[in-house]
Amino acid sequence: FCELTAQGVRVPNGFAITAQAYRHVLDRAEAWPRLHEALDGLDPRDVDDLARRAQRAREIVYAAKLPDELVQQIGSAYSRLRGEYGEAVTLAVRSSATAEDLPNASFAGQHETFLNVSGEARLLDAVRQCFASLFMDRAISYRIGNGFDHFKVLLSVGVMKMVRSDIGASGVSFTLDTESGFRDVVFITGAYGLGETVVQGTVDPDEFYVFKPTLKAGHRAVLRRKRGAKEIRMVYAKAAGRETTRIMPTAAEDQRRYCIDDAEVLSLADAAIQIEDHYSRKAGRPTPMDVEWAKDGNDGQLYIVQARPETVAS
Repeated sequence: FCELTAQGVRVPNGFAITAQAYRHVLDRAEAWPRLHEALDGLDPRDVDDLARRAQRAREIVYAAKLPDELVQQIGSAYSRLRGEYGEAVTLAVRSSATAEDLPNASFAGQHETFLNVSGEARLLDAVRQCFASLFMDRAISYRIGNGFDHFKVLLSVGVMKMVRSDIGASGVSFTLDTESGFRDVVFITGAYGLGETVVQGTVDPDEFYVFKPTLKAGHRAVLRRKRGAKEIRMVYAKAAGRETTRIMPTAAEDQRRYCIDDAEVLSLADAAIQIEDHYSRKAGRPTPMDVEWAKDGNDGQLYIVQARPETVAS
């Protein structure tokens, strides 16, 4: 975070509840024997039994009380974010399992994320739900199929300032061409609203290509652009008094224009290249990256909200 922000990459501030904290919570609750009882001998081909056992495992984890010292630390970190961004700041609360996004296996999207969270009580509840989501049906099945031990995979929770892309735009930048694997371009996709529609492929996004060598040489131009239909957008909604999301049609005039302009495309390309260079140095080898970005509709700024090694084309 500090190294990239010093280079001008804008990242929303936040904090992490560590994987060790997850283990500590379950240790204190003496949850492990009950989890073994719920999951040992599970046959993932028996879908009904999988659903019952997974539900039981989630109930065990969700019921585990957060220790007072952890609650105090979360409250203190949340208070610091309110001091930085204002009392009205809302949060993105995101699961991050220790076995996610490996070169030969990806658990991406299999655990819970909660958006636009406000208030300490709601934050603490979201953390517990993230912990419990380690035992979602498909995550359990995926671990069994790939030989991962349920009790050795832990879960961290990332808590960040919420970027209001619901009233802005969002998308993904790749530091290679995902079709050909060509590594001298940054390929950027984007659409209006929250990013899940782009990540899940449920919307036809705008697409942009920037050529890395000329950008690094100071020639700032978008090599190619394609306007997507962007027929839908995901926004916030309330249901039963809680924040959720819903899909809305995109206004015709918005569909006819690009969701970001060329200057913003080039800014995202700069950030993607800096992120790739940073992680390539860390890894000691070229590391193509998959970078999620979001544009806040309130302040108009572009933020990087996630970066991970690209694992398909590369």
